Amino acid sequence: HGGLSAGALLSLAWPDRIARWRGQGGAFQLSSGRGAVLEEAEPLARSPFIVVADLQGAAASARILSAAAISIDEIEALHGAAMETKREAFLDPQSGRVRVKVSRRLGALALGEAPAELATQDAAQEIIVSHLRRNGLAALDWGKAAARLLDRIAFLNALDPAWPDVSDAALAASLDDWLLPFLANPRALADITPHILREGLEYAVTLAGKTLALADRLAPEHFHTPAGSNVPIRYEGTAAFLAVRVQELFGLKSHPAVMDGSVPLTLELLSPAHRPIQVTQDLPGFWKGSWAAVRSEMRGRYPRHPWPEDPASASPTTRAKPRGT
Repeated sequence: HGGLSAGALLSLAWPDRIARWRGQGGAFQLSSGRGAVLEEAEPLARSPFIVVADLQGAAASARILSAAAISIDEIEALHGAAMETKREAFLDPQSGRVRVKVSRRLGALALGEAPAELATQDAAQEIIVSHLRRNGLAALDWGKAAARLLDRIAFLNALDPAWPDVSDAALAASLDDWLLPFLANPRALADITPHILREGLEYAVTLAGKTLALADRLAPEHFHTPAGSNVPIRYEGTAAFLAVRVQELFGLKSHPAVMDGSVPLTLELLSPAHRPIQVTQDLPGFWKGSWAAVRSEMRGRYPRHPWPEDPASASPTTRAKPRGT
């Protein structure tokens, strides 16, 4: 054994006495699982790995009387066959990516771990899906279109349980049905794009025996104003809100509604500067009632915009009056 160090020779005799420094004082852990302490003044007290030759005392407070240093390379070379390699894939919460670490153990000793490349065997998709099952879908990027569709389906479900339940808990519990068919082996949460989520939601509607066309009719994404613009409708719970400049609704004699007329829109009427003027669920009543007071205040503030006495019969507009009129 000309080339072997004293520590290497000792390790062949007592492989269960290979020990790793715990990182403070003279404390070591043996591969047998025991702990032991070397006097801090000893030169080996901070060696990464040693082999204990002589030990005294009870398990919890055993003292190392003599030992020799050994390198990690020597441990690998002489005891590699006895080591266990553990490969572990996990979702890194910081980056949202599936990562892999490979750790080596000799008995109770962790000999270190290193990152590894992600491979098919690591089943990244299963890791991501089980993470979503446990933690819900809040970490996903829904994007505007899918988020709006989510709100619309939630609104329909709140009024009629035959529509799918798209609460976070229900979606997390039924991932296999609505989302899995659209996943192509994602390796990170970011691989589940807003487009995929929207496809999945549309599929959830189909699975419930409903159609997207019906959703568009009952809970449309936009309201088409008399002025010709499309203004997004905001759905919250069982209510639907429309924030719109009041001039765009001139000429409208009945109050707009969704759900085939059964749910009136909560109108958040705005000034030309998009500041709230009034909230109403009765537009004809507003035209006949408090409009006069709003009109007298607003005419002074926004003289270049039309403020007719009878808005129900006036022409809607998205513009100010031309200069000089």
